[in-house]
Amino acid sequence: MPTTESQQPQQTWRYCGDQIKLWREGAGVSRQELAKEANYNYEYVKSMECGRRRPTLRLLQVADQMCGARGKLTAAYEHLKPEPFPERTQQYVQVEAEAITVQWYEPLLIPGLLQTEEYARELIGTNCPPLDEETVEERVAARLKRQEKLTSKPPTLFSYVIYEAALRAVVGGSDGMHRQLDHLLEVGKQRNVSIQVLPFALAPSAALSGPIVLVETADHESYAFADGQATGALYSSGDKLSMLTQRHGMIRTQALSVEESARFIRKVAEEL
Repeated sequence: MPTTESQQPQQTWRYCGDQIKLWREGAGVSRQELAKEANYNYEYVKSMECGRRRPTLRLLQVADQMCGARGKLTAAYEHLKPEPFPERTQQYVQVEAEAITVQWYEPLLIPGLLQTEEYARELIGTNCPPLDEETVEERVAARLKRQEKLTSKPPTLFSYVIYEAALRAVVGGSDGMHRQLDHLLEVGKQRNVSIQVLPFALAPSAALSGPIVLVETADHESYAFADGQATGALYSSGDKLSMLTQRHGMIRTQALSVEESARFIRKVAEEL
């Protein structure tokens, strides 16, 4: 069975939990004593030792001191930090970092590089199943860091087509969504960024099948990325790359011009 996004961190959690237990038992420290010293309840410590929860830095520090591990337990914390990106998007993010052009169609959400911190935090913070707070903070910070690509030098050319549904889906309340739409208009003023809207009335059926991202790197390698609920696929050649490129072209021909799109976004913002 392939490793999933949730299974891989839990393997690390279990290994670290086993180490805590081995050091604790070797030092003659009971789980109850460790829990009391760390100011946790017994079951919370048990769940960390069994790999059901990620061991906290505080538990590692207390266990290290009580068991005489001399830094061997606290050193594990570096390997417990959450991944900045979900597993399904990690390959794409690496390709994006090398891009000279990005063509992005998004049907339901504002594209990640165009999101305000407020919008990104609402999406990531309400993930299902829920993420722990540290993972939320790590992923929000990583998404904002990616946005530096919009102003990097030499500039990358970004072309966005956003389906009307993404503009009208109120994420984080009407005030926050208003600020997000204002942000779109502001980013769209950059010379290397174009933002087009695909209205409901003009959308071809291909526009309803999910997001498409096309990337060209400095080495003139072409990629297409298709993201879904639980999986993401990056294509570099073959029929899938050709098909997604054709679909993106069809969708883009139906979108409003950049100027018409800006007026459309302003109108949606006024209606909030």
